[in-house]
Order: sequence, then C-alpha cells, then structure tokens
Amino acid sequence: MKYIKFLPVLFLSIFIVSCSSINVNADYDKATNFSNYKTYGFHKEGVDKAEISDLDKKRILRAIDNELGAKGFSKSENPDVIINIFTKERTDVNVYNYNAGFGWGWGYPGFYGGWGPGWNNTSVNTVPKGTLFIDLVDAKNKELIWQGVGSGTLDTSSNVEKREQKIQEFVAKILAQYPPNTK
Repeated sequence: MKYIKFLPVLFLSIFIVSCSSINVNADYDKATNFSNYKTYGFHKEGVDKAEISDLDKKRILRAIDNELGAKGFSKSENPDVIINIFTKERTDVNVYNYNAGFGWGWGYPGFYGGWGPGWNNTSVNTVPKGTLFIDLVDAKNKELIWQGVGSGTLDTSSNVEKREQKIQEFVAKILAQYPPNTK
C-alpha cells in the first residue's frame, strides 16, 4: 500500500523522459578499462568530413570540451583517446488531410440528397532531424572503445543561441552515457 504513493512520481518521470526530443544510445567495448583514460584530442580529418557547417562543428567541439572537462578530462597533444564526430541529417515530411462535409441529406438549395458543401484542406509539414555520432578511439591501438549516438529534431533557425542550446543538449545527453556503467 505504501508503494502506491510513489506511482504518480514514477509516471511523471516516465512522461518527462518520453517527452525528450533527443533519443540517445551508446555502445562500448566491454574489455576496456575506461578509468585508464584521462586525456583526449580530436581527429581533425574526421571532424573536417562531418557534413555540417564549420560553425556547427565548432559548437559541437566546444560542447564536447565542456562535457569532458566536467568529467575531469583534459585536452592533450598526446591524448589517451581520440574523438571523432559524424553527422547525418534528414527531413521528415508529414502530410495531413482534413476533410469535412455534411454527409447524405440536404445538399445545395433546391436539391434533395447528395453530399452537402464541405471543405478539403491539406497541410504539409517538414521537420529537420539529425543524428550525431561521437566516437572515442583508443589512441595507442587505434580501436573504437565507445560510441554515443543522439537523434532528434534540429533547430535550423537563425537564432544562434537556440542552435547552441540544441547542440549543447545533444552533446550533453550523449556524453551522459560516458563512461559506461560496467559493473
């Protein structure tokens, strides 16, 4: 009976998590001891290949710097892990048809039967969606040890603050999965 009072909190938590606009997932090499990694660097050639604007690349790298710095990592010329990013973008197209009419019965004045006046409306909505991959590669043996992926709606507005917030949110949610809980 005492568990019943916790049900509203549980449902609220599930609702809040399910309303998140970014879905994240992570995978890692179980044989890796993640406590050995303290420094990082970026894979410049890989970052350069990411198919986004140079400004958004800078925003992503800055967000990664912030998140890893908060986890106690430091940037290095001789890093323990090399970080690479990869992006994908797509546009979802949603078509909505709205139809209304009066149905069978009195139609236009003077006529019995038939369909009465109605209206048709079609709207098309496009939603830009993106996926950000963050790869961590062991610098010594050049093997992928961890990959985080975040997918969600992009902010394509010209509002720089909104773009930066969305990128920071993507990176923060992805890197919240690092280091993995290996226990």
